[in-house]
Amino acid sequence: MGYVKERDLTGKQDQGLTKAGFYRKTALFLSSWFGSGLMPIAPGTFGTLAAVPPVIIIDYFGIVPSVISLIVIIPLAVWTSNISQKLLGKDDPPEVVIDEVAGFFVTVFLLPFSWLSFTLGFLLFRVFDIFKPFPIGMIDKKVKGGIGIVLDDIVAGVYANICVRVVLAIFGL
Repeated sequence: MGYVKERDLTGKQDQGLTKAGFYRKTALFLSSWFGSGLMPIAPGTFGTLAAVPPVIIIDYFGIVPSVISLIVIIPLAVWTSNISQKLLGKDDPPEVVIDEVAGFFVTVFLLPFSWLSFTLGFLLFRVFDIFKPFPIGMIDKKVKGGIGIVLDDIVAGVYANICVRVVLAIFGL
């Protein structure tokens, strides 16, 4: 049932992407968030940008769809990240951006919808995800597998959500 590792013409080991079945290819497709993680520069930022339209649509329908989306996206992100890192042969592949998607879902969770709150949330989430203040950096280094790939982004999303709420409260927005 696994994928076969073979040597390609250059002598490098093929990680089995060409032999991966539908299940694994689906995990790769979802973990790259429909290909947005394949951008040559800043794939995490592009993955987060690609999360904006579904988040806006889900937010429009209210609290219950927002809760359901988190219940779905976080385990989906862990599952697809875990499979994709094995297939790609890297600990935290840059192509895997579903973790940023899950983190952005957390960032805007139950925030009042406005372009200000979404833009501020986006910027703060990217800052926390890139600079990894405590404990995000520790989680990134110590927790392995799909859980590790996703958990640091969830914590960055929590930080960003709290910061957006504080900024909105301070300025009465």
